[in-house]
Amino acid sequence: MTNIPKTVPSFVVYLFLVIGLLSAVAFRLVTIINTFSPSLLRPVWYFGVIGYIFFFAYRYHISEKRKKAIRANRLLEKIQDDSDITSEDRALIAYVLSSIIKSKENLNYLFIFILSIIAVGVDILLALQGH
Repeated sequence: MTNIPKTVPSFVVYLFLVIGLLSAVAFRLVTIINTFSPSLLRPVWYFGVIGYIFFFAYRYHISEKRKKAIRANRLLEKIQDDSDITSEDRALIAYVLSSIIKSKENLNYLFIFILSIIAVGVDILLALQGH
């Protein structure tokens, strides 16, 4: 029997969501901080970079875990070839689908998208005002 991977607990999902969101905020604040408090620029930038290191290492790990389960057990081929799907295969497919559904990466992407638009808008306004 293959070792069926497990999804991470919800608190881990939310922890890394928060790390990703705070890092995104830090990066979007860089131009504003540079305008009003340049001495804070480097600490905020480091906070963003270190947060992203943790966030993207976590996301990479999750992505590789899903791919490994799919490849090692030839799940895609079994589905495409209309092969018999064992109960073990079903458990692995359930893990992959559950992991995707449980993920909050879409919220992170949406937050970064909206925050980026706001940051560009604020920076343009500051530039127009001569800051």
